[in-house]
Amino acid sequence: MIKSFKIEIDCAVCASKVEDAIKKIDGVNSASVNFISQKMILDLDDSRYDEIMKKIRKTAKKIEPDFEIVE
Repeated sequence: MIKSFKIEIDCAVCASKVEDAIKKIDGVNSASVNFISQKMILDLDDSRYDEIMKKIRKTAKKIEPDFEIVE
């Protein structure tokens, strides 16, 4: 499943670090985090969506404490 999210992230370097970390999470097929547009596009394993999103939030918050996903 490919899904787009509006996000809040404070810097381009943090966006890059978050993107790299998210790509390493099991069940994430691809990830793109764009600081300029404040947008994140994810391709996730459909059957584990909630579990993966929980890991994504936790991982991103470790890197950028102000990171938010606006759903």
